[in-house]
Amino acid sequence: MAASFLDKIGNLFGGGDTLPWTDSEMIATCEVDANNKAGVSGELGNKNDSIMRLAWALVHSHHPSDVQRGIAMLEASLSDGRGGVPEKREILYLLAVGQFRAAEYARSRRLVDQALQISPDFRQASALKQMIEDKIAKDGIIGVGLAAGVVALVASGIVAAVAGSRSHRK
Repeated sequence: MAASFLDKIGNLFGGGDTLPWTDSEMIATCEVDANNKAGVSGELGNKNDSIMRLAWALVHSHHPSDVQRGIAMLEASLSDGRGGVPEKREILYLLAVGQFRAAEYARSRRLVDQALQISPDFRQASALKQMIEDKIAKDGIIGVGLAAGVVALVASGIVAAVAGSRSHRK
């Protein structure tokens, strides 16, 4: 029972982000692959796959600058309008991951909802949506707790000030 309670407290403050993470080595490998494919004519499909792998690696990075770069790449891909429904679904999902990692939870939720409209049985998107909802709820609970703490601190300061002024009158 105590372990379960401690696990819940750990999850409350730990983030609960079960998305994969990438490192700079993986990103560099994807960049080399995307750059090599960019120079090869007649391999448009491979080039697009390489660019999507790079965008995937960027939005799964620990570094905010990589995440922002991945978001920019994906937004450009989305605005190009190339590709079919599966590609749009993947781009929306990866954009949602990037926005989640950038702590833009409302944007992330809108994007994942768009991906789920395209493909309601998209399990990764459903799991991400649950993570987003949990994060929003947790941030709300923490915010309420912080606000209550501030109110308690101000109230105790007022009580101390009033008590101090009464002790000086005697």
